[in-house]
Amino acid sequence: MAKANDYYYEQLNKEQQRAYYAMKDGLLNLRDSFAVPMLSRKELSDIYFMIRMDFPALFYSVTFTYKYYLDSTAVEMTPQYLFPKNKIKEHCQAMESRVKKLAHQAADLDEKGKELFIHDFIVKNVKYDKLKKEYSHEIIGALGNGVAVCEGMAKAVKILCDELNLWCIIAVSEANPDKGIKYRHAWNIIRIGGQYYHLDVTFDNTLSKDDTVRYDYVNLSDKQMFMDHEPVIWKVPVCNDNDGFYYKEKKISWTTTDEVRNRTKQAVKKGKVLLFHWRGGYLTKEILSELLDIFDQEARAKGKRAYTSVNWPQAVLRVRFEDGVGEELFEMEEANEGEKYT
Repeated sequence: MAKANDYYYEQLNKEQQRAYYAMKDGLLNLRDSFAVPMLSRKELSDIYFMIRMDFPALFYSVTFTYKYYLDSTAVEMTPQYLFPKNKIKEHCQAMESRVKKLAHQAADLDEKGKELFIHDFIVKNVKYDKLKKEYSHEIIGALGNGVAVCEGMAKAVKILCDELNLWCIIAVSEANPDKGIKYRHAWNIIRIGGQYYHLDVTFDNTLSKDDTVRYDYVNLSDKQMFMDHEPVIWKVPVCNDNDGFYYKEKKISWTTTDEVRNRTKQAVKKGKVLLFHWRGGYLTKEILSELLDIFDQEARAKGKRAYTSVNWPQAVLRVRFEDGVGEELFEMEEANEGEKYT
């Protein structure tokens, strides 16, 4: 299956494509400066960003300056490198080795197995960097230092998918201050079994706790994804399949309160965490109240109390049961807290 290494290139017009390849060539060869067709500052910035989404291995330059002359048809672009050039080569070799070593562990898995291997590695081994250091936007943060923001995590997913020959791109949405969304957000779109799905490891990363790996954002359709994501800035494939969603495939997506009660009884008896997706219509306040009553009743019947957390937009509930009688505890979860105003 072909890699998606030229995805954003294909969305550009001819003049923009010439600028794309001039920038790419200049960055690959670590040039101090290079000529690029005369375009607006926004076009140049967007193309610079698109190249690094198509090729996450170009992690060593995130900004640039440029100058031009009035009668010229080109601008002279000067990339700002994060490291000295001799260090860049060392870092590139280290990242290439790291990617190959990780991918080798999943080489014999099927497409979904490879996807989950990548997802679980990021969730378990990368911490969200609330300080948002410059390298945390790149693969060197996620794969080298174990810290990243959404962009760095999405790029790490992309480069590992490329190495494992899985079709994958990075999707980007704009900030929305009116909703308290402070920054752009990045995630992935992946092709599994010929179908396109949204995959947001950052949201799952920020939800996973107490050794529980979350899969709330694995293989979502457009309808599911945009319950709590802003529209994308640049065009991405339509994701219209609802059957590949992780919890649905694993049969932990339930549609009746009777099934929830039966599963709750089992979880309380075995002392296990209950984690499931509610698919019995919209998760209204009334339905949530009914589910909370079930957790409380079944917990009390065994001398325990329920601690429930809810990812409301994706209708995913996590309940743990602990010894001791008392009031049921409840909290609303909010994925990707680091991208929002507090």
